[in-house]
Order: sequence, then C-alpha cells, then structure tokens
Amino acid sequence: MVTYSWGIDDDGVFRALADAGRRRLLDALFEADGRTLGELCAVLPVITRFGVMKHLGVLEGAGLVVTHRSGRNKLHYLNPVPIQEIQERWITKYARPTVAAMVGLRRHLENGACPENSHQGGEPTPCDSAFVSTAEPAEQARRDPYEAGGWTCPLKP
Repeated sequence: MVTYSWGIDDDGVFRALADAGRRRLLDALFEADGRTLGELCAVLPVITRFGVMKHLGVLEGAGLVVTHRSGRNKLHYLNPVPIQEIQERWITKYARPTVAAMVGLRRHLENGACPENSHQGGEPTPCDSAFVSTAEPAEQARRDPYEAGGWTCPLKP
C-alpha cells in the first residue's frame, strides 16, 4: 500500500473548519492572538466552557491553534500554516488563473469601465466578451483565460 503525505492532515483541517463555532474562534484569534480560554469563551457565549475547550482541542489537533503557558494562563495562538497549505494544495492549482481573471473582470465592471451599449462598433470590450456562447471559445478560455475570445484581457497580471 502506498501512502502519500502532504505535510498536514487535510481531513483534520477540513473537519476543524467545518464547524461555524470553530471558525469564529479562529476569527477571534486572528483579531487578537494570545487569548486565554476565558476570553475565547466570550466569543461563543452560548457554549459552555467545556464545549469551547473541546472546540479548541479539535483546532489544536488540526494544527490550527498552538498554545503557550504563561504562568497560570494558557494562551492560544492562531497557526495559519495549515490553511495556507490547504489553499495551495486544493485551491491554487485548480483555480488561480480562472478565478483571477473573473475577479479582475468583476472589479473592472464594478468600477464602471464598460458603459451601456459599449458593444456597438469598434473592438470588443471585456464587457462584450464576458459571456461565451460556443464550446470552442469556452475551451480556449479554459486553456488561457487571459486570451479568450480573440482579445487580450487588460486585467492580465
């Protein structure tokens, strides 16, 4: 049997991120690192102290939270490395060019770069080429999203 290791336990990280309460704890640690259990209990007031401790245990097990003892206090710190590794492993390689082009196009459109009736006469604009109607341009857009439809995207990084 072959075992592949990517350096982190993907399932553990996904399991830890699947719960809204644990994500709120991570958000709180992002806002202010080095929080005590009492401070983190205030983030989830409807959950008991023991419940917050269990959530922190899951986050620690996934490597998303690290702790340090300071006297009588146990301080909790956010460790963003596993999230970055998940992003690199599962999101970046699949979506970077396409998503970057879509986000750039959306920003371009939201900034009012394409006035109404921009398609009349002249060169096609990003607004005109935003929608693909046949399989051939769609395949070309998948291969090179910045050169789709015969025009060069002005938003190319």
